[in-house]
Amino acid sequence: MQHSIICLLSLTLSPFSLTVSAEEKPNIILIISDDQGYADLSAMGIRDDVSTPNLDRLASEGTRFRHAYASSPICNTSRCGIITGVYQQRFGMQWYGGPGITDWENPTMAELLKKAGYTNGYVGKVHYGSPNGPGTRNFPLEHGFDEFFGSENARIHYLTHNQDAIDAFDAARANNPEPSNSWGMGPFRDGEKEADMEGMSTEIFGDKARDFINRNKEKPFFLYLSFNAVHNFTHQLPQEYLNKHGLEDYDDWDPAAEPYLDWYYRSRRPNNPDGRAHYLGQLHYLDQEVGRLVDHVNALGIRENTLIIYMGDNGGSRPIYAENTPLRGSKFTLYEGGTRVPLIISQPGSLPEDRISDNVVSAFDLLPTMLSVAGEDVPEFADGIDLIPLLKGNTPELQHDVLHWKTVDEWSVRQGDWKLHTVHGEGAAPVEKVELEQGVFLRNLRTDPSERINFAQQNSEILAKLGGFHRAWIATLPKSLNNVPSANEWAEAPKEK
Repeated sequence: MQHSIICLLSLTLSPFSLTVSAEEKPNIILIISDDQGYADLSAMGIRDDVSTPNLDRLASEGTRFRHAYASSPICNTSRCGIITGVYQQRFGMQWYGGPGITDWENPTMAELLKKAGYTNGYVGKVHYGSPNGPGTRNFPLEHGFDEFFGSENARIHYLTHNQDAIDAFDAARANNPEPSNSWGMGPFRDGEKEADMEGMSTEIFGDKARDFINRNKEKPFFLYLSFNAVHNFTHQLPQEYLNKHGLEDYDDWDPAAEPYLDWYYRSRRPNNPDGRAHYLGQLHYLDQEVGRLVDHVNALGIRENTLIIYMGDNGGSRPIYAENTPLRGSKFTLYEGGTRVPLIISQPGSLPEDRISDNVVSAFDLLPTMLSVAGEDVPEFADGIDLIPLLKGNTPELQHDVLHWKTVDEWSVRQGDWKLHTVHGEGAAPVEKVELEQGVFLRNLRTDPSERINFAQQNSEILAKLGGFHRAWIATLPKSLNNVPSANEWAEAPKEK
């Protein structure tokens, strides 16, 4: 299939317009995937083993971005950036733990759309911070959503969703002190109530999403559909799928049989011979549910009045066999593979179709873009940009001039083709078994997208300029995060490799 490409040069498109009125504002559906690889979209044409026909169809009905970024290389912080439309560091979130959006005093994406007349539903995984239950701001019903079905667990078991399973697991684990984090085997939340369920989480979330659309199709609605696919643990597939594809049933951890971390590492790259097949199985169900949702919206006759956005929450997790080719790195790191994500924006009849964009955009652009199609002003606190002028071809050069990232042990800044990346700690690399090279690195993402060449020594002016941008940005953050390496660090940059 031939695609037109939106690039940084001028581009002439046929005029399109979004009709926004008090009587009929466009519906908005935001779909978030979890830990999906940059290359794990068959429309990318990178991996032969990937098949995502429904996501490919959605891409053909809109614009697919090749330089879209999450605001963080991990789930909870990136999701804070999505829902608030700002760098999550502005309210103290830069890594696991922390308060989530509880310290964010401005309205969320959902609260702004509710004020604009939307009925809001949240389906799926919620992961901001702690505390996160009913009555706290991290709970969807407390930051602008009218309905919620899902789970506040970082991990959600794909197949088991009842209290009896949690009780049995806790009893079996009584004499084993090994940490297991949260397996998410418990009941879902239906509003504030708990609900035991049977079935696969991806399909349950898809069904609940279609039900919300059915009940709200006569008025403007905003649906936030947050899948836990393709997050760990991808071996949790329906038995019929395992049988069909000749895959072994890799059991969950048995506390009586072995230490948790022994089991954990056997399930992950490079130790699981079926690891990639498990991952692709979860991707199959994710793609299937996206297709069912789009078909449903079409069948209701509201597709042309519905903006659909599909985005990954952070870079692909290589330990669970996600692929980020040609990008280096994984979730947990600030290599491109940890932060660059799939992004598709589609509304046939109002926005151009079958487009590919290389413009640099971010997850916190979603809030301004949604408000734009809703006919609302973008709040001054937003760090994102309204992408509608880019999508419609009115401003084809529109993109971020500078983007920043910061975790506990890394920070990076991108301007144009250049990226400055510093690593001054181990981060999650030792536990998650991902690559993380220490030092100061200047990369050219156009000539070296795999980030193998360090240009720091021969480009001292660019190094200093990007470092200055980042220091100025860090100065705007809370004092608890206002730590910056010494100026001598630039002189200590490693030589080109």
